[in-house]
Amino acid sequence: MIKIKVPATSANMGPGFDTLGIALDLYNEFTVEEIDNSLEFVGFEEAFMNKNNLVYTSMMKTFDVIGYKPRGLRIGISNNIPVSRGLGSSAACILGGVIGANELAGQVLSKQQILEIATELDGHPDNIAPALFGGMTTAVKTNNQVFCDKINLSKGVKLCALIPNFHLATKKARAALPTTIPHADGVFNVGRVALLVTALANGNFDLVKVACEDKLHEPYRGNLIADYENIITKGKSLNPLGIFLSGAGPTIMVLLKEDDVNFNKNITSYLNTLENSWEVKELNVDYSGSTISIV
Repeated sequence: MIKIKVPATSANMGPGFDTLGIALDLYNEFTVEEIDNSLEFVGFEEAFMNKNNLVYTSMMKTFDVIGYKPRGLRIGISNNIPVSRGLGSSAACILGGVIGANELAGQVLSKQQILEIATELDGHPDNIAPALFGGMTTAVKTNNQVFCDKINLSKGVKLCALIPNFHLATKKARAALPTTIPHADGVFNVGRVALLVTALANGNFDLVKVACEDKLHEPYRGNLIADYENIITKGKSLNPLGIFLSGAGPTIMVLLKEDDVNFNKNITSYLNTLENSWEVKELNVDYSGSTISIV
């Protein structure tokens, strides 16, 4: 039996819409096994124990690409990544399926091919790339090709995820975006993407606050999240390095200095005054990406 461990991810980092992402030390674990003439699911909620299961459909797509036909499959999950919260749960399932299928078929795909198949299934590379390679990545998709590189993060950074007890469907969050944007907003984001990457790589943390600003998706999606503006305002008042919407939301991600011991306590006190329940979860960067073992 093959086990695939895939990290959660935070995509759309600050101004890096559909391109910047970072892997987190929170994981889903998948097991895949070829069996005789049946399909079995282990550990999934009942609603996902069918052929619409995202791990299964990702495996079958990969088998089609490779030209491999399994006799039957047993697919298991140990799920720790919150679903529909902007932490890459779908990307993790897709990668678990693509990598698992590749392993069962004899490891015929390169990592680049895995990246491109998984990106095709997900639609965007900004969760897939960091989940596969670990660390912080920048990735773009051109036709069927994905171009990706890792960013050498300076030491001394940790993250804090503010995770609400409600979902936000990616489709709904995507529908909130305009079809066109002002040229000035594009210029605003382009400069800040470059600044964010260089600031985090060089350890110039004083620049991160400004570099995390965004005009491409947060102004539109924030309206879908209860208390979003108030949380952002309160969060900024506690002097983190930066704060931004994680993926399509509703999770809010905070970049902190490694020695910051006050932010979590203070933001928790504030969040406890709100109508909805919010979990404050301290996280670190995962540098390993997806890993494979035999069990």
